[in-house]
Amino acid sequence: MKELNRNTAVATLYRERVIQFGEGNFLRAFVDWAILHMNRRLGFDAGVVAVQPIETGMAGALNAQQGLYHLNMQGLQKGRQVDSIELIDVITRAIDPYADFGSFLALAENPDMRFVVSNTTEAGIAFDPSCRLDDAPASSYPGKLTQLLWHRYRTFGGAGDKGLLIFPCELIFLNGKELRKCILQYAELWQLGEEFRAWFETACGVYCTLVDRIVPGYPREDAERLAGRTGYDDKLLVKGEAFFQWVIEAPESVEREFPVDRAGIDALFVPSEEPYHERKVTLLNGPHTVLAPVGYLSGMDTVRECVEDELLGRYVRRVMYDELMPALSLPREELEKFADDVLERFRNPFVKHRLTSIMLNSFSKYRTRDLPGLKKYLALHGELPRGLALGLAAIIAYYRGGKRGSETIAPNDDAAVVELLARLWATGDVAAVVRGTLGAGFIWGEDLNAIPHLADLLTCDLRQIETRGMRYTVEAIV
Repeated sequence: MKELNRNTAVATLYRERVIQFGEGNFLRAFVDWAILHMNRRLGFDAGVVAVQPIETGMAGALNAQQGLYHLNMQGLQKGRQVDSIELIDVITRAIDPYADFGSFLALAENPDMRFVVSNTTEAGIAFDPSCRLDDAPASSYPGKLTQLLWHRYRTFGGAGDKGLLIFPCELIFLNGKELRKCILQYAELWQLGEEFRAWFETACGVYCTLVDRIVPGYPREDAERLAGRTGYDDKLLVKGEAFFQWVIEAPESVEREFPVDRAGIDALFVPSEEPYHERKVTLLNGPHTVLAPVGYLSGMDTVRECVEDELLGRYVRRVMYDELMPALSLPREELEKFADDVLERFRNPFVKHRLTSIMLNSFSKYRTRDLPGLKKYLALHGELPRGLALGLAAIIAYYRGGKRGSETIAPNDDAAVVELLARLWATGDVAAVVRGTLGAGFIWGEDLNAIPHLADLLTCDLRQIETRGMRYTVEAIV
């Protein structure tokens, strides 16, 4: 088995044009894979310098393999199984700014640098007022980025053609707007002046994005088989699903400079990322949230088992196509294609997505992912959506705890939520359980008892689940 580096593998060395904050699995399976296709198909000629955003990271491991690693993509595409493996060669080097702050700042001095991408977890885009301009480096990601922008501004004398185009890939809504706000807060805190602010506002851009690809990470159980396919001892091997989508809210001028949508992969430049964010949350995350407790209490363990079960497959299709889809503003044809893709992803034979892992913090997930659709359906049709209502009843039933066969049901949520449901279920009064749950303002931000007939419907469903079981209750609906 060979070591993996640029002496043992056939790899291209590209011009360093992209600064990447984050060196973990997701960026390497998502952004770097996309840039690889831009380089190959469009002659984009962009090398990536990965910056380690926290004190402990993978910069050393990346440099040991000279930026090289393999991506194993698995899943279904139009009913066909995909199990491919590809060498990714776009990362030229990695920098640990905590160990070598000078090399980090020197990135700003490279006239070819034009793009910044990041994935520093949802908590990464945050303003920390304790950060200082002369920290080496600032602890927060926005602080580090502002240090880099300030150094670039000074290096090139505020030249208008030396700004940076920034694409945060953190999984928060309006990530670009949040990051831009943090940068401006640092500019004010550090008193960088109006001329720097004007340069940042006119020469740079920070764009909202939506990223979608499941990346399980290093395939420990499959590493030996994949090593046999590649011939390399690849310690940075990463696994990702075949599905990919990148939505970027940016003008045509940015699309011309960063033409990822023309690289033969599913990428879109759009006037507003919001409807696509709503589509993902509603048609992917929303069905997940209600299918998990319904499926688990029906005797299933994984998402794939649920969608391949005749009864539960009909249930999830009803929720997606009939109840949630009408709440969205994009064209029906586009929504149906996305929903078809979601169901194919749910059937991925290479991924065991356990239902119990989805049920973490189920009530807060239902509030953001399913409740808006329930309200919209009620407004449109004058009646409650039976599938979405049953999903909420199933969550309440799951939070009762107890047993499923020999397995103990132990809800995982905020302590106040778990304590409330335990207290309500201790009364033995199903109607009181429903009223108390719907009336919990700290969960919902409102009293859901005000929604007409919702409490009565949930009470009926819960009683039926208790007496006849979940599968019978689902069958009565679909």
